[in-house]
Amino acid sequence: MSEPAPRGMSVDEFLRWEDGTDTRYELVCGEIRRREVASAIHSALLARLGALIHDALKPQPEQVALLSAALVILGCADTCYLADIAVAPTPERWDDRLIRDPILIVEILSPSTTAFDRQTKVPDYRRIASVREILLVDSESVFAEILRREGDHWITEIVQGPVATLSLSSVPLTIPMAELYDGIPLPEPRPSQAGIR
Repeated sequence: MSEPAPRGMSVDEFLRWEDGTDTRYELVCGEIRRREVASAIHSALLARLGALIHDALKPQPEQVALLSAALVILGCADTCYLADIAVAPTPERWDDRLIRDPILIVEILSPSTTAFDRQTKVPDYRRIASVREILLVDSESVFAEILRREGDHWITEIVQGPVATLSLSSVPLTIPMAELYDGIPLPEPRPSQAGIR
């Protein structure tokens, strides 16, 4: 039986808290948020990207790709996000639960998480000084968005459609979108409002 989550929790308290189940949670402004069970499409994209990034990092053993990476935001003692993938320096201690100094953060966008990921997580991720790129990959269309730090500014690159190519600068990875989405049955596009009578 799960125990209720206390309110106003700190990151330290969150890392020690257990609810007695296998449910995954994030801490947002002191409040516990349950992570939804991912769709098969979300999971397939996550597995594929994780394997591609892992392979790209083999020549760079000083960095590692981590799934469901726990990230904290500087100055926010009450927030701990679980990023789908983070690339960070290889941990000195592999039992550490928090990821230090990520350079790349990847989120697979699902219908239930897109607004929160874009409006809350991305602005917070941009506050992490070590982050060079944030990659958002859509689970409903062949679409990705790369937010890339250039000095004091962030540049956004849209990668859309099967003929486009996704290229990262934080890790040595370039992949055609057709290959990334190969074999993944995407939902049918919704008809535009203009065509509905």
